[in-house]
Amino acid sequence: MAVYALTGFSLVSLLSFGYLSWDWMKPSLVADVATDPMEKALPPAFSRPPHIIFILTDDQGYHDVGYHGSDIQTPTLDRLAAEGVKLENYYIQPICTPSRSQLITGRYQIHTGLQHSIIRPRQPNCLPLDQVTLPQKLQETGYSTHMVGKWHLGFYKKECLPTRRGFDTFLGSLTGNVDYYTYDNCDGPGICGYDLHEGEDVAWDQSGKYSTFLYAQRVSKILASHSPKEPIFIYVAFQAVHTPLQSPKEYIYRYRSMGNVARRKYAAMVTCMDEAVKNITWALKKYGYYDNSVIVFSTDNGGQTFSGGSNWPLRGRKGTYWEGGVRGIGFVHSPLIKRKRRTSWALVHITDWYPTLVSLARGNLSNVPGLDGYNVWPAISEGKESPRTEILHNIDPLYNHAKYGSLEDGFGIWNTAVQASIRVGEWKLLTGDPGYSDWIPPQTLTNFPGSWWNLERLTNGLRKSVWLFNITADPYERYDLSDQRPDVVRTLLMRLVHYNRTAIPVRYPAENPRAHPDFNGGAWGPWASEDDGEEWEGGGEPLKSRNKKKKKKCKICKLRSFFRKLNTRLMSNRI
Repeated sequence: MAVYALTGFSLVSLLSFGYLSWDWMKPSLVADVATDPMEKALPPAFSRPPHIIFILTDDQGYHDVGYHGSDIQTPTLDRLAAEGVKLENYYIQPICTPSRSQLITGRYQIHTGLQHSIIRPRQPNCLPLDQVTLPQKLQETGYSTHMVGKWHLGFYKKECLPTRRGFDTFLGSLTGNVDYYTYDNCDGPGICGYDLHEGEDVAWDQSGKYSTFLYAQRVSKILASHSPKEPIFIYVAFQAVHTPLQSPKEYIYRYRSMGNVARRKYAAMVTCMDEAVKNITWALKKYGYYDNSVIVFSTDNGGQTFSGGSNWPLRGRKGTYWEGGVRGIGFVHSPLIKRKRRTSWALVHITDWYPTLVSLARGNLSNVPGLDGYNVWPAISEGKESPRTEILHNIDPLYNHAKYGSLEDGFGIWNTAVQASIRVGEWKLLTGDPGYSDWIPPQTLTNFPGSWWNLERLTNGLRKSVWLFNITADPYERYDLSDQRPDVVRTLLMRLVHYNRTAIPVRYPAENPRAHPDFNGGAWGPWASEDDGEEWEGGGEPLKSRNKKKKKKCKICKLRSFFRKLNTRLMSNRI
């Protein structure tokens, strides 16, 4: 009883959502962009395809925005969300590649073969080349398309690159995480390389610039050089706030009272990203795009709690199928929305942006059969009911099977050892190992003791492979109803069986040594020939660098090599 009493107290005390009073229009350190005059009144319906700005943040936790009651300052996001439509029943995927692939294709990852883990830097793998991407569909309707930020959808050959998948221009990183200043990335001891690209070339000259600043400035430059009379799509995939935890000192100073160092750095990164969004919004107004624009904001997965993120009061974290891993921050801000300044509880999933945005662009979806997404613009703009009634969170046959799962536990129709999750209506089912299941309060103290949340995990997760929640009545997943409602469990298992019949084989090839940056001029980039098949895993001699410029050596590689040699000498002395 004490556990539940404490839980109730915590939820009441920490769920007082409100807006911070910090002035979102004050001068920014990100870019020097002037404000625009008063916004013009618009007709209720737009007469031409809108400009679309899609902003995706990396590893931002559900709790880590001001309007969710956070201690982190996000005045821009708060303002944009308050004036638009907040999506409070919005779902994403638990890790990077799956969310990005579903955004770009409008399909569940079981339908692209990317249902397991992420695409790793040395894998000969990428978003299937037979998929027609969102930017390609927008190009068909006359849009200029641009990407700024993190790709993470594979790059082992040139056909996989953003500029070959529908983007006219690209500035960003190809791998999953890089240093915010040096753009170095290590995929294991001694396997390090530079990862910042301009189009299909390595952008050596941009090293030293903080990525959040760099990306916001690039968006402003794109808008300044384009005509607002022609439709434009800009996909801004911030690296922030993924590790490593790096931020300019002036942002960290604002959070000097935070005792938890990781949380302090993380908070600084979130606020810096918030100011970058402010400057993008200013640029839209300054260069004449804003009145006919749609801004979509989305996170890519839940926050990583041991790296400063918080998903409170939701259960779980990044990499899990609990709500803390898959319920995202999302909102739409646009002068074109008919019913503004409200919160929507319409069910929306990240696959829905593909048909929604193509429809807004007046594109043709009839030649893209089998989409898993829905056009949710009427639900967002007019408050109509969402056409979506269920979400397949995923089926991952390669993930470690749960020790206590079996076909018998799944009524003979589903092996509950397999990691899977689905939501149908108000019900959510999880099977296999859903991942770390704690409820983690905001980490504002230097050290906070493990208490009731650890007790809950230890007493609630033993010898189980099936969980059922009424997610509408119990959004924090505290009351498992799988024993009380076997009828609902069976119904949802049948839906998993249905989806599994449509799944294609998993694409998760072995890593290839030819991907090593040392064989590619010191940078991460394509290493396979354009003639090689999609599952190419050949070996061979190291490729000579085709980059005519001076090779840049990875600083992290040097340090790792130095310490490795030092450790060897010390061990020799001991022997």
